[in-house]
Amino acid sequence: MLFFTAVAAICGLTAVLATLLAMADRRLRVQEDPRIDTVEEMLPHANCGACGYPGCRPFAEALVEGKAKPGKCSVSTDAGRERIAGYLGVDVGAEEKRVARLACAGGANVARAHAHYQGMESCAAAALVAGGGKGCFYGCLGLADCEVACTFDAIRMNEHHLPVVDEDRCTACGDCVVACPKDLFSLHAVSHRLWVACNSAAAGDEILADCQVACTACGRCAADAPGLITMRNNLPVIDYTREHATKTPIQRCPTGAIVWLDAKAGPVKGPAAPKILRKGARQDAPT
Repeated sequence: MLFFTAVAAICGLTAVLATLLAMADRRLRVQEDPRIDTVEEMLPHANCGACGYPGCRPFAEALVEGKAKPGKCSVSTDAGRERIAGYLGVDVGAEEKRVARLACAGGANVARAHAHYQGMESCAAAALVAGGGKGCFYGCLGLADCEVACTFDAIRMNEHHLPVVDEDRCTACGDCVVACPKDLFSLHAVSHRLWVACNSAAAGDEILADCQVACTACGRCAADAPGLITMRNNLPVIDYTREHATKTPIQRCPTGAIVWLDAKAGPVKGPAAPKILRKGARQDAPT
């Protein structure tokens, strides 16, 4: 008899709790705007985060709520962004395209190694072994972690084991920024054509023994563009909030560490920079 009483009590309690949960669900349920599902379907489902949101679903929610404009999706096409804008009845929104930029030009033809790394083909792994063996501690290790991390095929390794970013394919997702153990990548507006292609904190001509295109912290670019460029930690820092559509700072750079990034021709150096004719790798530095 006691057994049946216990079973009945449990069944009754279960029924009461189920009823309370159903009532709570009915009262507390948040009605979601059905347009979110439609907008999400219009998005490219890359979930890259380039729009500033953790994925396409949160971005769709922000679009429907009016907190973001379709133009922030750099992966979608112009037609795709316009389709979303037309569906929501909003402007597409003007967003300047951003791309990944590499603060290093020290390929194998201009930069020396002090040790030959053998192990897992990964920059992250190599960096754990005395910094990777490269003469310039701050330079690109050339083992393509960035290329592997890029899901949009926007990065390729050139013949000198240096990453090259395809601006047309790049979505500014930031995966290469995270993947690089030397922190050489950063995201910039495509209008930022004046660029410091070096990340070395060393100074003086002595560093040229390890990398022919390293910044020696001579300060000539800063002297030629006062206010636009300042020297910080032995490197030129460009103030992109100022008008910077000028090639003046690259003219007297003795190594070509500061360049003008031409959309078609690539990095353009000033006349004072030495011509690099070497096709093969530099000889390793003596140990």
